[in-house]
Amino acid sequence: MFCSKCGATVAEGVPYCPNCGQATGGVSPSAAAPAYAGAPVSAGAAAAPGVAYAGFWLRFVAWIIDRILLQVVGVFLLFPLFGVSFFRMATRMPAHPNPEDVFPLFASLGRVALAALVLHWLYYALLESSAWQATLGKKALGLQVTDLANHRITFARATGRYFSKIISDFTLLIGYIMAGFTAKKQALHDIIAGTLVIKQIS
Repeated sequence: MFCSKCGATVAEGVPYCPNCGQATGGVSPSAAAPAYAGAPVSAGAAAAPGVAYAGFWLRFVAWIIDRILLQVVGVFLLFPLFGVSFFRMATRMPAHPNPEDVFPLFASLGRVALAALVLHWLYYALLESSAWQATLGKKALGLQVTDLANHRITFARATGRYFSKIISDFTLLIGYIMAGFTAKKQALHDIIAGTLVIKQIS
């Protein structure tokens, strides 16, 4: 076909004249190709229709909800297991303890800390890799954790995402604040794990 402005020959399907830039009315094959259900989304693609990336403040509110829930569960689950023995040892500690008197106390405190870590890890990893794709806090706000193609993540990836938060902690929390200004609202641990946090909007 020919350009209506300059008369140059233009190949079929080319939307603009290569000579003068005039629109031809043609549609490129890539633009005309219909999307199909389940088509893979590239890592740099925008969020899928009907969803948006969840920003820092939404995620912060979800974190507060999760933190409150975990604190309540920790009190009722971990305190009966370890807290009683810990406080019993602490109250029986002599006024001027020897090092050997303190070691059992620190060992009990370490067991509490380890049990709390396991509780938090399983809470996040199991729920974010479940059919919900969200912790209770995220679920309450309509948020989901996905991979870069908006698919459900595995337990292994959810585990990697959880422990990657340690790196975000060591950045003076800047790793978390990154969710407020990165293109796809990813925190540092999202970038490391290859995950997104999205919000359903329809």
